[in-house]
Amino acid sequence: MFLIVIGAIVLIAGFAINTPALAFAKFSRPVKTIGVIVMVVGFLTACIKQIDAGTVGVQSLFGKVSDGILTSGLNFVNPLVEVEPIDVKTQNYTMSAVRDEGDKEGDDAIRVLTSDGLEVIVDLTVLYRVIPTEAPKILREIGPNYQDKIVRPVTRTRIRDNAVNYEAVALYSNKRQQFQDKIFQQIEKDFKVRGLLLESLLIRNINLPESVKKTIESKINAEQESQKMQFVLSKEKQEAERKRVEAQGISDYQKIISESLTDRQLQYEQIKAQKELATSPNAKVVIMGGGKGVPVILGNQ
Repeated sequence: MFLIVIGAIVLIAGFAINTPALAFAKFSRPVKTIGVIVMVVGFLTACIKQIDAGTVGVQSLFGKVSDGILTSGLNFVNPLVEVEPIDVKTQNYTMSAVRDEGDKEGDDAIRVLTSDGLEVIVDLTVLYRVIPTEAPKILREIGPNYQDKIVRPVTRTRIRDNAVNYEAVALYSNKRQQFQDKIFQQIEKDFKVRGLLLESLLIRNINLPESVKKTIESKINAEQESQKMQFVLSKEKQEAERKRVEAQGISDYQKIISESLTDRQLQYEQIKAQKELATSPNAKVVIMGGGKGVPVILGNQ
């Protein structure tokens, strides 16, 4: 547009100097030619708009937004039209308690009250993108700053509205995924109405009050101690059972031996042992006793 204005000024100047009385009247034709060329170049430049990859162009003429969009690449448009590029790639918006980690400076985590009256701090990241065909509607009804007008307030409100239905410990443990799925469904609907597509909702961290953390740690320690004692008791029971089986085996063995051996067998075993002792080198044998009993042998090496 700027070149068109410059070309028009040059063209007017060419006509202005086209007076025989002026010394430089002979330059009138070249000046007019230059003016026309500049206007043509300016017109062509204003008619061609390049849209980068991952964006769409929204056209507005004298404040009125057109429903059509310009896709990536070169597009021919009305030179009087203003084109606003809108990013349609995946964007993320993070709200974190860690300084300089989120989109806002300082602590930007979401503080919510649970059903048991405790304050829980939630860190999360929202992944979303603009629906390309809805870009004109967003520019017309919301404007380019849709993060602060839609993404941030809708997300924080839905999280607070749903957190009151859960206890703090449940949010931290077994109900966390359920909580995330529920708020995802609600935020997805809210975004879609406004031309945004929610891709993912990531709950990065849930911080509990210190008193609750200590209670959970005590409970975990107690459970671990209980498991340890159960292991020890189980081991002792197994050891006791082993000893009982061993004792029963010895008892059964002795019973079998006592029932199976006769007096003659016992006498035979004693004689056999005395014979081995008598044949031992350098052995001194003394035989004591007599009669029916087995003689007692005293040996000395």
